[in-house]
Amino acid sequence: MDILAFGVQADERPLIERAFAALPGLGPVRCVDVFLGRDTAPIAAGHETISTSVNADLSAEVLRILAAGGTRMIAQRSTGFNNIDLDAAERLGIAVARVSYYSPYSVAEFAWTLAMALNRRIVRASARTRDFDFRLDGLMGRDLHGRTAGILGTGKIGEAFARIAHGYGMKLLGWDVAENPACAALGMTYTGKDELLAAADLVSLHVPLLPATHHLIDAAALRSMRDEAILVNTGRGGLIDTKALVGELRRGRFTGVGLDVYEAEAGLFFLDKSMEAIEDDTLARLVTFPNVLVTSHQAYYTEDAVGQIVEATARNVSDYAAGRRTDDFLVPAAGGDGTASPSG
Repeated sequence: MDILAFGVQADERPLIERAFAALPGLGPVRCVDVFLGRDTAPIAAGHETISTSVNADLSAEVLRILAAGGTRMIAQRSTGFNNIDLDAAERLGIAVARVSYYSPYSVAEFAWTLAMALNRRIVRASARTRDFDFRLDGLMGRDLHGRTAGILGTGKIGEAFARIAHGYGMKLLGWDVAENPACAALGMTYTGKDELLAAADLVSLHVPLLPATHHLIDAAALRSMRDEAILVNTGRGGLIDTKALVGELRRGRFTGVGLDVYEAEAGLFFLDKSMEAIEDDTLARLVTFPNVLVTSHQAYYTEDAVGQIVEATARNVSDYAAGRRTDDFLVPAAGGDGTASPSG
């Protein structure tokens, strides 16, 4: 079985090749750096199985092109799957699997990296010292010890973030559909979203992007936050109404906003756009604010997490080839009995 992997970063390639080579019977994996979309889908013709990244376009239109070319299985290299039209995949007889687990520490630690870089003005300080400007003006931060961390989503990643906050000596507020006993054991108080946003000095988002969580942080939510708060999003871009966020930033609000994800990142993130005019006015305005730090969806990008992701992806392909069905399958193969779950 020949496998085509879309959107492969240079650092990922040896890990992917090694993971697939370790499982017998899969055949070679062909890695390409282009991302899957309407214009690139024909590349997959003749490949029964493809692997995709989180920014792939797996809309009904793209899935029809893939099905016409003979694709019967998609192994996504991520936990989230909001980019996939699962109903269309099922109608077309295309099995879909995702990675249900990888290191939560990769994302939690990166969320804290953003938070601390914003609080202590690290990017501005680094830029100054490169010019041999060693003044401290404008670089004053705040102790986080004794302040309040508000965590929206207290699953595995939210729990890891909470443990780090607990280590800083912060008070913990949580919001989720179900309480995590491990977070409660740290002293976390569960409360309503509005109460959390109004009280927290640091707000971090760790919920999946679902219809119910789209623009979870909307204009009203942003207005309810403290002026000096830090907001961090390493989940999904669509959790924040970015235009409303720009409006609040223009009013001089927030100590800092750290975004590793952006709601219109497809077609931008993971690509070199440095020699092109950026047509997205919202993003162009966003990155001009001195208290905003935008990174390119890299929170998961550690050797540990990526290694676990590609190994799980290879296992999913192996399971498909052998007719096995696991909880990683969102859409089973035609005639299969796999299960699907929207969580993650």
